[in-house]
Amino acid sequence: MATRIYTKTGDDGTTALFGGVRVQKDDLRIEAYGTVDELSAVIGILRTHALPAPLKAQFDRIASDLFTLGADLATPLDPPPVYAIPRVSQSHVEELEHWIDEHEERLEPLKNFILPGGSSAAAYAHLARTVCRRAERCIVGLARHEALGDVVIHYVNRLSDFLFVAARRINAEEGVSDVPWTSTAKD
Repeated sequence: MATRIYTKTGDDGTTALFGGVRVQKDDLRIEAYGTVDELSAVIGILRTHALPAPLKAQFDRIASDLFTLGADLATPLDPPPVYAIPRVSQSHVEELEHWIDEHEERLEPLKNFILPGGSSAAAYAHLARTVCRRAERCIVGLARHEALGDVVIHYVNRLSDFLFVAARRINAEEGVSDVPWTSTAKD
């Protein structure tokens, strides 16, 4: 008999964290890893676009790393889990920093603010960046109430930086200009 996707155990508005503890579906932890899941879906859309080889490989890696982040967030540090859980590490953060530096070396320096847009793929990278920022806000809120892994916030913060630079790099590779912001404020 095939395993069913539905269990009916969440029909009361609760869900289980890894380890079995049940919490309300609007719990801060659920909001945090649910937003990471949403980010993963936006990255999935972005990955359907034709991307330069380095960015394609990097987004493939990020998609996998977001599952690690979700598992990390779904597993409280206390009590310690019975099973080994993948956790986001400093090496994840350093990898993003390395990628950011590589891409920035190939881009013209910014002279003004830019608006989300340019090519379709770059626009999706900007959308992913904004979802990433929302995930970061959720995670920061959770961290005020519960212990999290040492670098979870660092990783998400750096990922949003990477997504901004990736959007610019996608536009550059596609020969599309970034969209400069022009103030419409009246003096």
